[in-house]
Amino acid sequence: MKLLHVFSQRLYLRIWLAVVVGVAVLTLCVAWAWKIAEEQRAQNSTTPPSREMVMRGPDGNVLVEGRGTRVPGSPGDGVSFEIAGADGKAYELWLAPREWREGRPPPRDGVVAFWLRPPFGFLWMLGLVGIAVIVGVFPIIRRLLKRLENLQRGVKRFGEGDLSVRVPELGHDEVADLAHQFNAAAARIETLMTSHKSLLANASHELRSPLTRIRMGLEFMGNDPASARAKAEIQLNISELDQLVDEILLASRLDTREVDVGTVESIDLIGLAAEECARIEAELDVRTDGPLDVQGISKLLRRAVRNLLENARRYSQGEIMLTLEKKDHTVEIRVEDHGPGVPREQRERIFEKFYRLPGASERSGGVGLGLSLVRSIAERHGGTVRCEDRQDGRSGASFVIKLPLA
Repeated sequence: MKLLHVFSQRLYLRIWLAVVVGVAVLTLCVAWAWKIAEEQRAQNSTTPPSREMVMRGPDGNVLVEGRGTRVPGSPGDGVSFEIAGADGKAYELWLAPREWREGRPPPRDGVVAFWLRPPFGFLWMLGLVGIAVIVGVFPIIRRLLKRLENLQRGVKRFGEGDLSVRVPELGHDEVADLAHQFNAAAARIETLMTSHKSLLANASHELRSPLTRIRMGLEFMGNDPASARAKAEIQLNISELDQLVDEILLASRLDTREVDVGTVESIDLIGLAAEECARIEAELDVRTDGPLDVQGISKLLRRAVRNLLENARRYSQGEIMLTLEKKDHTVEIRVEDHGPGVPREQRERIFEKFYRLPGASERSGGVGLGLSLVRSIAERHGGTVRCEDRQDGRSGASFVIKLPLA
């Protein structure tokens, strides 16, 4: 079963197998046709063929004349002919076996000679030609399909986010043209994405200046009670804009692998989680003995934990629990709340940039980048993040970050 699975998955093996089956079918058809021809010839040779034979004496006079028919017999006993003479009598002509001169090979006899005589000799030759074709086409097919496999791996890596991947353009056939078209498309997409990230980062950075000027203008407004409410509203909007700019800048930096976003160091997750839980009054449950250290960038992991806790506080009015648990060579950071939860069909989409659940903008004013940043940070550290039901079966959402231990 495993071998059949390999054949079904590899295109070059399927093509080679098609060639093998084609050669086998051709061989069987030719062998069948040969067998039919031999049977037809045998039926036609039931009455031995005859021919006119004349035997003359030393003086040139005709001794015997008539139709001669070969008498079947073993080749080792010579050749016999039966001649029906014109006088109505039957004569027999016998020729002794051929004597081979010195240096010439004697005729083959026995089992080997039997299998080399027609039709078996032809079938052996046909089988050897078929085997030669089967063996010879395999490296040709493998070399051709190898380029398709390289193209497949390049497309896979490109789909996983490596926009710099390119595939070799070998040859001048359709596969080479396909590789050329892929490289051209990949280059255009990489250029567009780079320009988009650069534009986003520059625009977000430039927004800092007007926000700073607006904030300074508010400070000069004084403490007039009549404008206190408008001032508070403006400050709230400035804070939201400042947070949005910060998240956009961080998202654009995380999307660019070449950008340095911090120093990798050993981080105590228990201490980090305790600080963030105290910040929003969440409960901390450590289900392991000893330290939980991971290699990573402290400010990024802190940002991921903070985003999950703030997201839970935004959508939940009850208790929030952060659980740390060691499993094999990984650590799980689980944040559970008592909010409305996330529908199953939305549990992947909520990690997309700027995606919000229906009605979320009216409830909270979130911009839809928090969970996207959590996923980017987790993947940056070789981990994953997922959304699932609470472990106790109660209503609410449970977000789990899994990171490799140091």
